[in-house]
Amino acid sequence: MSSLFSWLNEPAVHTGNEQELKLVTDDRTDFWQRTFYGFERDNGHAYLAPVSGDFSAIVTIRGEYEELYDQAGLLLRIDERNWIKAGIEYTDDLMHFSVVVTNGISDWSVIPLYNTLTTDEISVRLTRHGDAVRVQYSINGGAWQMARLAPFSSADAAVGAMACSPERAGFKAGFTGLKIGPAISRNLHDDEASASE
Repeated sequence: MSSLFSWLNEPAVHTGNEQELKLVTDDRTDFWQRTFYGFERDNGHAYLAPVSGDFSAIVTIRGEYEELYDQAGLLLRIDERNWIKAGIEYTDDLMHFSVVVTNGISDWSVIPLYNTLTTDEISVRLTRHGDAVRVQYSINGGAWQMARLAPFSSADAAVGAMACSPERAGFKAGFTGLKIGPAISRNLHDDEASASE
């Protein structure tokens, strides 16, 4: 797997690299295609490396979530109309684990994290097996939880850290341990694949 990361929509303020990355979002940044809201946005910030075939990508995120839709996590992207973003999104005054799968148009699924604090570390893992992508999350190094299993193209793509702030500028996000490697086991109930790393 390549370790050559580069910016898609580079933010004006950022420091670091895949080991430790910090950024501040520009104004009204997002990735979204049409569904429900009607608009198309492709100006979110993403620090991506190319991938082909099966892989697992992982990152640990922290953010100063304050405003509606502040978000940080991982982005898997083929082009502006084919991508998956997964991570924390702040909505209804609460952190949610959020997954958006876009195959021409976007969907949105959320898991409310009622007992999670903004100071907690959330790890996100995306795994591609052929034409399917598995999305998992872990809170403060705990067990991996399944959030989504979605159909998605096996075409060459790029994956990496993502942050957006659709309603404002100035959302501060931090990422550590961004890694891309071989795909974990296809067994959805494999103890090794479900355990914390």
